[in-house]
Amino acid sequence: MIYDLIIVGAGSAGLSSAIYAGRAVLNTLIIDKSGFGGRIRDTAEILNYPGCESISGIGLVQKFREHAMSYSTNDFVYGTVTKVKKEDEYFVVSTRRKGDFKAKCVILGLGTVSRVLGLNGELDFQGHGVSYCATCDANMFIGKDIHILGSGDVALEEADYLSKFANKVTMIVIHDEGIVDGTEIQKRRVMHNPKIEFMWNTALDEICGDDFVKEIVVKNLKTEEKKKISSEGIFMFVGLKPQTKILQGLVDLDKDGFVKVNEFQQTSIEGLFAAGDCTNTYLRQVVTAASDGAKAAVAAERYIRRE
Repeated sequence: MIYDLIIVGAGSAGLSSAIYAGRAVLNTLIIDKSGFGGRIRDTAEILNYPGCESISGIGLVQKFREHAMSYSTNDFVYGTVTKVKKEDEYFVVSTRRKGDFKAKCVILGLGTVSRVLGLNGELDFQGHGVSYCATCDANMFIGKDIHILGSGDVALEEADYLSKFANKVTMIVIHDEGIVDGTEIQKRRVMHNPKIEFMWNTALDEICGDDFVKEIVVKNLKTEEKKKISSEGIFMFVGLKPQTKILQGLVDLDKDGFVKVNEFQQTSIEGLFAAGDCTNTYLRQVVTAASDGAKAAVAAERYIRRE
């Protein structure tokens, strides 16, 4: 069978695309390697999605999923995509175990993974005190004194969430006192949390322990002084890395590996679109991913009809 559209990834962007594809009555295949929702499933509470004053990531994903599955023209399959290529007038999407699928058009909602800095001890203690997901691992740190590296919105949101489990949360911030990378509303929320403290002008240098994290080495960025301090866990929230390895040599990527797209979410190949966090977008939030997915699906429909 040759589909009208294949959507790779069932996160916010992919599911939004699936909804719009369903409304356009396109025969659509959605492929995802790990279920629905992407990174949003790891978000304990979403406070900025229009119409939802407060909702869990899983709760919002379930609404997206039910909506996308309500269209009879949408098929879903679990699989790991290994390659995307153009053959004559069709795109071929190859998977590790499910074989190849063909379509007239493809939307890539590949998402991102947490960035790994490669600090001394970081890889050694992954799952043993080093974590990249508060929702996944918070229960491991009940009553403990832990640290967070980073000061963006994700770091601030997760610090607030982790404070409900840990005894004390200390944020390691490279900026001067009072300066963070996140929004003002998140900053105020965290600053007024009595269980959260800050280490300003500080970088993480090393992670130490035996079977589990016991200490970290931090460096004062003004004095260059290093010191070892006790820690029962370190959460790393220092940015995201796009899952675009399969696209290298196929489409134009920026220097960080994000897919370059135009205002219609089209990549450098006609008929191949990308949406959500894997693109060179200004903002990576659920609402923008959903918007990207809608634009990509409408542009894909028009491309298919035109062809």
